Amino acid sequence: MTTSYDITLLGGGIIGLLTARELNKTGFCVTVIDKNDMGTESSWAGGGILLPLYPWRQSAAISHLVIESLSLYPTLASELLSESGISPELNPCGLLITQNPDITSAISWCNRHKVAFKDSQVSIPEGLAPQPDHPLWLPDIANIRNPRLIKSLKKDLLQRGVKLLDHCEINEIHLNNNRITSIDTSRGVFTVNQLVLTTGAWTPGLLNRLFPKLRQPGPEISPVKGQMLLFKAMPETLPSIVLEGDQYLIPRLDGHILAGSTVEDSTFDKTTTADAKYQISEFAYRLLPALKKYPLVNHWSGIRPGSPNGIPYIDKHPEIENLFINAGHFRNGLAMAPASARLMADLILDRPTSVDPEPYRLDRLG
Repeated sequence: MTTSYDITLLGGGIIGLLTARELNKTGFCVTVIDKNDMGTESSWAGGGILLPLYPWRQSAAISHLVIESLSLYPTLASELLSESGISPELNPCGLLITQNPDITSAISWCNRHKVAFKDSQVSIPEGLAPQPDHPLWLPDIANIRNPRLIKSLKKDLLQRGVKLLDHCEINEIHLNNNRITSIDTSRGVFTVNQLVLTTGAWTPGLLNRLFPKLRQPGPEISPVKGQMLLFKAMPETLPSIVLEGDQYLIPRLDGHILAGSTVEDSTFDKTTTADAKYQISEFAYRLLPALKKYPLVNHWSGIRPGSPNGIPYIDKHPEIENLFINAGHFRNGLAMAPASARLMADLILDRPTSVDPEPYRLDRLG
């Protein structure tokens, strides 16, 4: 039996699911295919801070997607709660960045992007023991509970009529005159009208396997492992997100506190390590000594899709006329997801874009 959809997405993380939602809202018949359970890779494993770490130190292309996403998240979270009955737990608790030797650049970035901040006489919450250097307080920055975001998004999509196919392996893709005509999967054959790869760190390997004769090199995306810890604390133990150096603590609404994270290049191995557990826990105990009296209840890892300068690829493939790619968001998939999904939908539908697509082109390094 052959099944046909207007748009087929491979990869059911936050990027794939939100892109599917954007396309479904325009009236298209959409399906999402994932080789595992939807959203159980990078999207599930991250901390959910809706701002890059030190965005003023990163490319403007990242900021463009992040700032638009910041404006979209409140409505998205409200709609998902209303339509699915599951709260993604958007928590506008604020972000305290304790060390900013480049405070002038930080202030300039906040002013340029109209992000509220306080840089003088920043009050350090009771119980924290930071090592401050020009601390900066960003009161409007939120975190979102990514597993619940994925859960609410999946339910919302199913109610909208989007087909979600978990545990579906892609066996072969059929081409005719540089156009994909169908895909053979472990769950049947699908006629393809438009195909979108939202496959994160697995994108280059998938392209190489399915399209071995492509002349153009694929996107430069590589796996970057990150490990995190979870403490079961009481609500209000930590009032806001705290970033110090390259590590952070994130409060959930129920009191749980995430601590992270490592950056380990070029591995798809999600094995957790004692060294990472020690490194992250020692940071957490030093910054928030009260954590010593609460149990450490989970230790996990995820695979981020690393890309040059952390800039994702959001573009139509140069050789295959009905293939699109939205991948390579590195550490900021959640922070960039709503705007990335909208930009991808704009390009597929040939609509005007609210974000300049040029920095996200597949051939930008050529």
